[in-house]
Amino acid sequence: MSEQQHYFEDLFELLEEEQNYDRQQYQDTLAFASTNERVSKGVTWFPIAIQQTEIGAGDYLSISIQRTTNMEGSHQFRFGMPVALFSNYAPQEDRIPGTIAFVSAKLMRISMRIDELPAWTRKGKLGVDLLFDENSYQEMRATLKRAATITHPLIPLLLRTHDLPAIQQKEYFPLSHLNNKQQDAVHQILNTPDIAVVHGPPGTGKTTTLITAIAALWKLHKKQLLVVAPSNTAVDLLTERLAAQQLQVLRIGNPVKVSEELQRLTLDGKMALHPAVKDIKTLKKQAAAYTDMAHKYKRSFGKAERDQRKALFSEARKIMAEVDATYDFISSSLIEQAEVITATLVGANHYKIKERNYHTVFIDEAGQALEPACWVPILKGSKLVLAGDHLQLPPTVKSSGTKAQQLKHTLLEKVCALYPERVTLLQEQYRMHASIMAFSSEQFYQGQLCAHHSVATQLLPGMPAAVKFIDTAGSGFEETVVENAIFNQEEAQFTISYLLQVCMDLKGAAVENHFPRIGLISPYRKQVLVLQQLFQEEERLAEFAPYVQINTIDSFQGQERDCIIISLTRSNSKFEIGFLAETRRMNVALTRAKKQLTVIGDSATLSKSKFYTDFINFSERNDAYHSIWEYMS
Repeated sequence: MSEQQHYFEDLFELLEEEQNYDRQQYQDTLAFASTNERVSKGVTWFPIAIQQTEIGAGDYLSISIQRTTNMEGSHQFRFGMPVALFSNYAPQEDRIPGTIAFVSAKLMRISMRIDELPAWTRKGKLGVDLLFDENSYQEMRATLKRAATITHPLIPLLLRTHDLPAIQQKEYFPLSHLNNKQQDAVHQILNTPDIAVVHGPPGTGKTTTLITAIAALWKLHKKQLLVVAPSNTAVDLLTERLAAQQLQVLRIGNPVKVSEELQRLTLDGKMALHPAVKDIKTLKKQAAAYTDMAHKYKRSFGKAERDQRKALFSEARKIMAEVDATYDFISSSLIEQAEVITATLVGANHYKIKERNYHTVFIDEAGQALEPACWVPILKGSKLVLAGDHLQLPPTVKSSGTKAQQLKHTLLEKVCALYPERVTLLQEQYRMHASIMAFSSEQFYQGQLCAHHSVATQLLPGMPAAVKFIDTAGSGFEETVVENAIFNQEEAQFTISYLLQVCMDLKGAAVENHFPRIGLISPYRKQVLVLQQLFQEEERLAEFAPYVQINTIDSFQGQERDCIIISLTRSNSKFEIGFLAETRRMNVALTRAKKQLTVIGDSATLSKSKFYTDFINFSERNDAYHSIWEYMS
């Protein structure tokens, strides 16, 4: 077996373990949860109302549904996911599978391979279950199998079976709006024949650098580029920024929540504006007329009626086949005209662009991308640009198995270790006060970060210190563990009282016209729930609710706030810190604040970790250490 085959077979096994675990978890959720529990988990809509049915492309019936209760509840439904329409009379028997064609907060459109809805859909209450999504795994598995055997210029380089050639400087663009390191990154991208990496620590302008490089590369070669990221949110941001550079960008896929501007950049949006759409609408009306005629036949009829009904459905399908052909022509034309195509990692294998190849593939947020997903776009280009920060949160891996956990080691991390000469570290950050930045710079970036003069000394009014560590040691604030959920009630109560004092101080500093935004975060979801409950119960905080967000550290990656307060939660006699030991998570937490950062935790428990000992020592050196007794009255 070749080294290439061995590498991808190992990766295949890691993915298979993760898939099996993910599938089992999902099946357990559906098998043992009530309808109400599934609704609360966001995997079921119930009850729903059918708003409209119409013939979609080919043999598909398209139905539009709306939630009738729990309208504001969050959900996990996404475009392209498999679902099942069911009746509460016999939810296991009365089921029709389908695929989500569109979904928003309250509305959903589902495509089903049937001529008409069965009789049971016209009585009783209906709902929609989200089914386990095998599609992403299937795409990744198929890609890994293919990568094991094909010849591709990037594979031997990424597996280090061949060495990278030296870069010969050819192109130089004057880029006055970028700092020196950002310019270095762009020029490396322009001149590398194969692989380049943009390492962007928090606030260093990675996205701006990447957008500039994409625009410059298109201008230089006039060849179509593929830009991908792990999440729809990241892809949408890139799409909007690229369009603002006057590039002809095409967003492949159908995000759940898109602005009107972004919808205009999707394939569906561009097709809707095409002149040939008028002809398509006429044909679809004809098909709908034939279908309506067919539906008028009653259920008890003879052979002649059955034949007529069959003929009407057949004629409708023929017309829709013509519609499909016209759609294919329009979409192919729009794809050819695009200068940049954007999609998620697996979305790069969308059936409309599955066979396309590109001059260069850009993968943004590569530090959060599963390696098997990265290979989907990589095999479509001869040049690769990775951008991200492998020293922040890794990709989500659901299985706790030893094998699957290896998926947290990203391709970005591997390439940075293999080819440090191809990595450009962006060093000037535009988010944080210099004191907030300092500890992360020391711990993760060899002290190479610096704060731009516009942010280096920025402080909140009435709060002269940029960083505080409030030590709860000796206070008796003990954590509680209930069914593996960890929280600290006393620390949460103190944190809310501290938040109230901060808000009152800011109010007193006359910032009513631009009240600072505050993030209250914790690594533990149960602690977040306790904090949210206490926040709601504190009436004096009600006026500040629009300016305060309480959530987990993970949910804040990619975000920033004027003030961040962190409740570390852990305090126990065994000195256990659990996944606080994932220091990359703390790197995210400590770098969300722009002007003020407060960390609340128990030094006695935390100091068993070198990372937290270093942070406590850093706080003491910088006059940022405070005992909780200074705040207790």
